[in-house]
Amino acid sequence: MTDKSLSTSLLALALIFGAVQTHAATAEEKGLTIAIEADRRDTGFVDQTADLTMELRNKQGDTSTRYIHIKTLEVTGDGDKSLSIFEQPADVSGTAFLSFSHAKKPDEQWLYLPALKRVKRINSNNKSGPFMGSEFAYEDLASQEIEKYTYKYIKDEIVNGVDSFVIERAPTYEHSGYTRQLIWLNKAEYRPEKIEFYDRKNSLLKTLSYSGYQQYLNQFWRPDKMTMANHQTEKSTVLTWKNYAFKTGLDERDFSQNALKRAR
Repeated sequence: MTDKSLSTSLLALALIFGAVQTHAATAEEKGLTIAIEADRRDTGFVDQTADLTMELRNKQGDTSTRYIHIKTLEVTGDGDKSLSIFEQPADVSGTAFLSFSHAKKPDEQWLYLPALKRVKRINSNNKSGPFMGSEFAYEDLASQEIEKYTYKYIKDEIVNGVDSFVIERAPTYEHSGYTRQLIWLNKAEYRPEKIEFYDRKNSLLKTLSYSGYQQYLNQFWRPDKMTMANHQTEKSTVLTWKNYAFKTGLDERDFSQNALKRAR
């Protein structure tokens, strides 16, 4: 989840630091500064692959499990590209999801449905819908570019024993399913520990919790587990990650609509 608009980030930093020289940073300036630093620390992984177990839990505690292989390509000057390939169970095997994130225009997303042998484009006005029955919305799956939000520093707080910044970000995208999000960012590593999502009525909708972080290539922090709990439906989705690999040689051809149809 990185911002590749380097020139925009540098300009933002210059404006912020220029402002700091003449007056104390506002909450908005401090929030943006923190977001830019978090993004900077996660820039440069080039590409990434991982295996993912998705466990869906309903209100009664019943579960169903899906196994997914995910590929991600870092894009300079824009948002990342990702391809998610469902491997099991049989009823979703071969389903594939392609996402092109963008900094300043709506993300582009497509879903390949093998039973219909066709590619379905996800309407840019309907990104708040659930992804494959999970508690993750389509907009949650795109890389979180800096320009997609406005920012505000709220406070410092300990969460799960970790000293964190709490910043608020509000989507600039008019069709977002959220009015705002609260993010707890680890002060030492600038990685997210928790995110709260507020719906269009500004009521708490979901909480995403991260755990089991490990560092790769002496720079990039990735969680072993992500849990999205929906407070309104009492459903949850648990993502368990393994077999992370970086700089594997992926390129643009691996993220085309033809690649989506060939995904297995």
